[in-house]
Amino acid sequence: MTAEAPTAPALSYGRLIPVTVHFDDLDALGLLHNARYPLMVERAWAELWEEHGIRFEGDWTAAGDACNAVRELRIGYEAPVTRTGAYAVHLWLERLGTTGLTYGFRFCSRDGAVTYARGSRVLVRLDAKTLRPAPWSETLRAAGRELLRPGG
Repeated sequence: MTAEAPTAPALSYGRLIPVTVHFDDLDALGLLHNARYPLMVERAWAELWEEHGIRFEGDWTAAGDACNAVRELRIGYEAPVTRTGAYAVHLWLERLGTTGLTYGFRFCSRDGAVTYARGSRVLVRLDAKTLRPAPWSETLRAAGRELLRPGG
């Protein structure tokens, strides 16, 4: 009889995106620096959106949905990350409006079982010429609907 590894909790919403903590992400105490959490979340979102063809390639007018600005960022730290290696970011949408969205995130163990930090961020889609709010494309809206948290 072979022992089986415990199964990771199944995600009922959102996506789990793998990330890596490197030595230079740690602070002087050997902990993941607090400023690295939002950076890794941003990288995870960029990877997810690129799967749907949403990316910035140097031209803000052509960037479409990638032309957006952060209106608010909230993060709470629950447990220290004390080692380099494989982790994950659990991503989901709390709200998908006409020109804005709110997403939730957890910085967690690779399998999603342990949460180290959690938070939310509000984004506003911008018109590249006026920098005023602009509607999200149907491409982003379709992808976003798949990420909505039930009851969110």
